[in-house]
Amino acid sequence: MAQILDSLPPEQSGKILCCYVNATSKIQIARISDIPSWYFERVVFPGQRLVFEAPKVAHLEIHTGMMASAILSDTIPCDRLALDEPSTNEFGTDSETGIDPINKKKLMQTINTKIGDPTQSFKMAGASIS
Repeated sequence: MAQILDSLPPEQSGKILCCYVNATSKIQIARISDIPSWYFERVVFPGQRLVFEAPKVAHLEIHTGMMASAILSDTIPCDRLALDEPSTNEFGTDSETGIDPINKKKLMQTINTKIGDPTQSFKMAGASIS
């Protein structure tokens, strides 16, 4: 679930889980200021993903940082940033195959754990030096 520091007003219905990614090389400020009795503002670093809850009717303002100022560079309706919330069993992994069920990639690479004499390679190297 999203980390909520400034919870929505109790009278606000129709909240959605949203995601915004800063795909620029500049620091951005993400702000929602069009919801009465609620204000949301976060710093989003380059490449960072911001996950948050907001009313469907809210608009996310993106302010891009410049030298000693910030310029409003975009306004995005929050319903365009909505995520489908996965069910709890989607976060599990297939332990037999080691595949992430969301990204369909191997979670880790198999490591060769062949056990042998660790000093053997030193003995062989030392023999060639003599």
